[in-house]
Amino acid sequence: MLATDVNAALDPEAYLALERAAETKSEYIAGQMVAMSGASFEHITVGGNIYGQLFSRLRGGPCRVLTSDMRLRARDAYFYPDVTAICGKPELGGPPADTLQNPTVIFEVLSPSTEQRDRTVKFRAYRRIPSLQAYVLVAQDQAWVDCFRRQGDVWVFSSLVGLEEVLYLPEIGCRLTLAEIYERVDVKE
Repeated sequence: MLATDVNAALDPEAYLALERAAETKSEYIAGQMVAMSGASFEHITVGGNIYGQLFSRLRGGPCRVLTSDMRLRARDAYFYPDVTAICGKPELGGPPADTLQNPTVIFEVLSPSTEQRDRTVKFRAYRRIPSLQAYVLVAQDQAWVDCFRRQGDVWVFSSLVGLEEVLYLPEIGCRLTLAEIYERVDVKE
């Protein structure tokens, strides 16, 4: 997804008022509203694969999965992660109650225009969310997944490369193969 600055020096309340009235989505980082534009076919397919696989695995249990339409609060920043998993009762900020505050696992599908921000600015904001246990970065053009897991006060990094690899998600009680994540996507190995 491409992002462009559309405004500067907004406080969070002003952002939320504008965002709730807008026809398109924007994220909010460091006082700036950042417009979101469309994603590539591969990006949407990978995100859809993750959502679909998690939806079927988490159905009927204590965890659930949400699409990129769910706004997420990370202290004074607001984002729309590609896929979010949550366990237990959702904590929604508002009013209206339309902003998730307690994710368990966040997935971001990387785009050339957003990868640096996903790896730096967003990760710095996300890891300040007490409920977050794992942050998963998924390449859209190759079978490559990076995962950061909270272990106490430390985030532990692991990387998976190749369609035969398996992403274990004990935080939500399931696993995904990279072959499932990249189903129907022409990836480089």
